[in-house]
Amino acid sequence: MGFGVRRGHGEQGKTFSMASHAPADRSFGTQLYGLRRRAGLSQEDLAHAAGVSVRTLSYLEQGRSRGPQRRTVQALAAALGLGTAEAGELEHTARLGRPRPVRRTEVPPPGSVPDGVAPDAVAQAAAPDLLPRAPRGFHGRTAELAALSGATAGEAPVCLVIGPAGVGKTALVLHWAHHDPAGLTDGRLYADLRGFSDTGEPALIEVLREFLLALGVPDSRIPQSANGACALFRSLAADRQLLVVLDNARDSEQVRPLLPGGDRCVTVVTSRHRLPGLIVTDTARPVAVDVLGPKDGTMLLAGILGRQRVHAEPAAALRLAELCGGLPLALRVAAARLAQRPDWSLGAMAAELSDQTRRLSLLDVEDTGVRAALRLTLQQLPAHVSRLFAHLGRHPGTHVDRYAAAALAGTDPESADTALERLAVAHLLTETAPGRWQMHDLVRLYARSLDAGSDALRRVLDHYIATALAAVAAAEPGNENCFPLPVDYLPPPAVRAFGDRSAAVAWYAGERDDLTAAVASAQAAALHGRTWRIVLAMWPLIVWRVRDGWVPLLQTALAAARADADQHGESRVLNVLGWVLIEEGRTAEALTHLGAASALAARAGDPVAEANALIVLAMAHGSLGGLDEAAEGCERAVELARTAGERTMERLAMQHLARHRADAGKWDQALATATQALAFDNRPDAADIPHILLLIVRGEALLGLGNEAEGITQLDLAAREAESSGYEDGAVRALGALLRVSANAEVQARYDAAHARLTTRT
Repeated sequence: MGFGVRRGHGEQGKTFSMASHAPADRSFGTQLYGLRRRAGLSQEDLAHAAGVSVRTLSYLEQGRSRGPQRRTVQALAAALGLGTAEAGELEHTARLGRPRPVRRTEVPPPGSVPDGVAPDAVAQAAAPDLLPRAPRGFHGRTAELAALSGATAGEAPVCLVIGPAGVGKTALVLHWAHHDPAGLTDGRLYADLRGFSDTGEPALIEVLREFLLALGVPDSRIPQSANGACALFRSLAADRQLLVVLDNARDSEQVRPLLPGGDRCVTVVTSRHRLPGLIVTDTARPVAVDVLGPKDGTMLLAGILGRQRVHAEPAAALRLAELCGGLPLALRVAAARLAQRPDWSLGAMAAELSDQTRRLSLLDVEDTGVRAALRLTLQQLPAHVSRLFAHLGRHPGTHVDRYAAAALAGTDPESADTALERLAVAHLLTETAPGRWQMHDLVRLYARSLDAGSDALRRVLDHYIATALAAVAAAEPGNENCFPLPVDYLPPPAVRAFGDRSAAVAWYAGERDDLTAAVASAQAAALHGRTWRIVLAMWPLIVWRVRDGWVPLLQTALAAARADADQHGESRVLNVLGWVLIEEGRTAEALTHLGAASALAARAGDPVAEANALIVLAMAHGSLGGLDEAAEGCERAVELARTAGERTMERLAMQHLARHRADAGKWDQALATATQALAFDNRPDAADIPHILLLIVRGEALLGLGNEAEGITQLDLAAREAESSGYEDGAVRALGALLRVSANAEVQARYDAAHARLTTRT
């Protein structure tokens, strides 16, 4: 029979583990087993009530851990409902089983001691314990503690506890080591490898010397060479149950010589790096430690400041946890500052931390703090990686890809990608999606404090301009360029390629927040020409998601174009702004902007921009019922575009002209105009927005002329093209027109689905 988790029914219907048999001797385990049986509790019941693990309880009952700590015995006694006398008797038995601080000599098995070391010279202290004290104020981390217990199960396990600087890896491991492990009765060894320290790393032989001394080897008998000391350590650990904690490891190479040789030993390694090499060679099981959630963050504050002070300002406590980014180190520093100033409110501290220019300095005390921890992490990295990190601090948004990183640092995307991976391994970045990286807020503030040169912001803004123009070309092929590039444009090392419209629109959607942040950064830096250009380059996304609240962003672009004294840019921005206002039902405002756009384009001698403004102005007139005036404006736009030789703008003007004629019930003219405009398309399989809208007009015109079959065919084609390309507005229009012809269940279902997607889209 294997030692699995098979269970049977015990007394009073309780379940119990097959491993819960009574030990043979009259030890603490025997006494505990009898008391549990008398109470009618399963191991799971008692473990839960006492706050210990089932594995710990099982080891205690089997005699594998004979002398538990006093607080564990007290918790067990309380859970068993023992009286004072019985609880005292249980504590007395536990005390008898605890190791004594005496030394005993053990002779290692033949061949286990290296040459030059006499076997009779190897002695061992009973259950050596090098662990630092358990951390105070520890709170939460239930999931991580459970993961740590799971990762340290099995034969000779190596557990790798990883996370960013200041996240509390050491505190987690020490708390776990003092409270959870059972069966590791032969001692607990600890070494701070100082992989991220100003004081330098300890020599391997010094760490081994401390371990060997703790295991009873006289100093005079410890081998002088690191290899000899490693061999002796492995031999002494071979038949023991040891816990070995290797804290703050720099890399896998630093750890491997310190791994014990025993199958029953448990090794826990902490590091700011992922140490994938240790996973490959020693099957290390990683346990990731992340920042604290808001609730646990406030509880940590309460543990230092007292519950009364924190509970008196719950909103301010949550704000403090947010400003500290859930980073335990930052929370402890903030709490330390408050503890020194009992007259300060949490709200006042939160207000101080809200100032980004001072936040990092406020989160440092003496030689401890966020900046110091991040500096030590960064100094372990190669120079080119540290350089990229400093440039990432100039990124205006929250996510970065390899192209943006390359533009910031003036390198190629492949080199940037490699550096981003190294930063992620060091927990200075997090990969939130394939190829998209994010910094913790405090890490970003630290990066911004580093020197990255004066051109980093312009380089990343020009990267966004170049990428957005490439996306425009893929999303709306054949359209004219949105604008000329800035005079002092800094071309990025490489520009992302987009295979089709869906890829371009997906990029726009994913980067929308970062593009908006780029606009804000450009505006703050008075880079007006870049501000309006980035906004204007977003027009395909604006068209496809017109009701997503674009007015404030376009108003920012308008102010920037005017500050830049660029009439071409101002006209184009006014045009897009007017169109969005029409879609939002704010037609009176739109008319003012569109009239100004048309006049500006005419004065600038830009017939294409003037034609564009006339088209949107016609939309405004049409929405107010002035269909004849709207048609006249579109006819003028057709002439301007035709004279300029701009076929794409001519087709767009004809599309709107067909729409206004259809709305006026002039079906013959609408059909002729739509058919003529559709013939402009050199790519009959294209599914751009004007193509879909022309199909809708053509279908409606055919229905108006009594050709129902062909009209339905055209509308269905338009609907399917809109659905396949994600143009929900077009799908709703085409399917709505079909439903006006006949009530078809399938069409109704498609309409409802498209309408739901349109109304729920963000």
